[in-house]
Amino acid sequence: MTQEQARKKILLVDDDREILGAMAAALGDLDAEILTANNGNDAVTMAEAHKPDLMVLDQMMPGRNGLVVLEKVKKGKKKTDPPRVIMVTANPGSRHKDFAAGMGVDAYLNKPFRMEKLVETVKKILHPDDPAGTGQI
Repeated sequence: MTQEQARKKILLVDDDREILGAMAAALGDLDAEILTANNGNDAVTMAEAHKPDLMVLDQMMPGRNGLVVLEKVKKGKKKTDPPRVIMVTANPGSRHKDFAAGMGVDAYLNKPFRMEKLVETVKKILHPDDPAGTGQI
């Protein structure tokens, strides 16, 4: 099996277990391995151990927040190097969004968001050559 054919790994990170569960359920129909972490420390450990293709990362978490996690997992990498990152947050400010983009975030979703929007964004990032977003992960 080539790297391109390998099953994609998606790491979901959120301190709210209900949101984490909802995201996992929404992405469950994709042909991807779904991993979860409910804090920043576990997210870094899992990212280093499992090398996900994509992280859906909550920005505001106690302890190691999403921006600190992002800095750790993207250090020394190009924006297009894995893991690609979708940042999710309840923070409506553009300052954090701009900062996250400068650190390598591919997409930024404000909570609350529709799970269909998350699925669509995941597909666009992992399959940029499929403009309709209809392909499997």
